[in-house]
This record gives sequence, structure tokens and C-alpha cells, in this order.
Amino acid sequence: MPDPAVERRTRKRQMTRQAISDVATRLFFERGFDRVTIDEIAQAADVGRMTVFNHFPRKEDLFFDREDAIRDAALAALRMRDRARSPVEALRALAHRLIDTPDPTFPLFDGTCRFVQTALASEALKARARQMRDDFVQLLAVALVEDAAAPENDPDAQLAAGLIAATWTVAFMEAHKRFAETEDLDAANRLFLALIDKGMAGVEAALAGTAYAGAA
Repeated sequence: MPDPAVERRTRKRQMTRQAISDVATRLFFERGFDRVTIDEIAQAADVGRMTVFNHFPRKEDLFFDREDAIRDAALAALRMRDRARSPVEALRALAHRLIDTPDPTFPLFDGTCRFVQTALASEALKARARQMRDDFVQLLAVALVEDAAAPENDPDAQLAAGLIAATWTVAFMEAHKRFAETEDLDAANRLFLALIDKGMAGVEAALAGTAYAGAA
């Protein structure tokens, strides 16, 4: 049976992490990422400097604190899909689920304008976003290889992962711009899914006949 003491410590740690993240996000939005220090975050969250670093090894991790959850959702969609569905199709379907059944953990456009604006105003955050994208491509390529029992470092898996990541990046940024201009959430959602569908169709065509896409 679960140890109540361990569960209590885990809950406390999660609450502390969330409190630090919430404070950091507020300060970043108010003043800009580059103008906020770790010491200021620690003071505002009423914790020690080392407590912040224990939960977030880098300052950028405080901003991109949902990256792990987003990554895990993509990998879960791949692992848990109907085996009659290709990996590319499973990740296309994930985009539609996020729109059709919004998850508060993954707000796509409504409520993300300040997040995107803050990220674009910081060279450090833009560099970290590029690194996270590259890391995700490698992680997805490995997952695709393992799923298909393909040879390690299969170039087709690398191509699939890179094209999928590019499709999602373009779809998100273009839909965000549409929402920022119009404040029309439905229009942003439609544009996001239209670009996802076009991009994933291109991936399916490029990878047709491989283990990662549908039949040619």
C-alpha cells in the first residue's frame, strides 16, 4: 500500500513547485523574463534560492514549466494509439483532441498571448525554445524507432520527427498570430487544425510506405 508519509511529502513538493512557478510566471509577465532574477522569485515565493533550483535547474525552466507534460502527451498518443492508425495520424489526432476537448493544462491560444509575447521578447527564451524543439525531435525519433522496431538512428524516423515538430510549431505560431489579431478563438482553432492537417498530410506523403505513415 502507498506510504502516507511519502504521499504527503510528494504533495507538498508538488504544491511548492507550483507556487514557485505561479510566482515566476506573474513576475515574468509583469516585467519581462530578462528583468527578473532568481533571488526575486525566491523572495516573492517565500522560499530559499536553492529551493527554486531544486525544482527548476535553470531559470528558463521556470517559464517553460509545462514542457514535460506536453512532451508526455505526445509520446502517450504514440504509445496508446490504435495499432491500425499510423504514428503520424495518431499525432494529428492529438491536435484535434486538444481543440475538441480543451485541457486546462494545455491552453493553446486563449490566454497564451502574454506567454508567447514574453517568450519572443527574450533571446534567452527563444534560444531555449529552439533547444527544446531539437531535444523533442530526437526524443520523438527514438520513440518512433522503438515503436516500429526499426534500426537505431533510422533516417526515416529522424525525417518524420523533424517534419512533425515543424508542422506543430508553424501551426501553433500562425494560429497564435491569428488570435492576437482578431481575438477570435474559433478562427485560431480552425487555422491551427487546417495547418496541422496539411502538414501531417505532407508527412504522410513523404513517409508513405514506411513504418511511420500509412501505406503508399
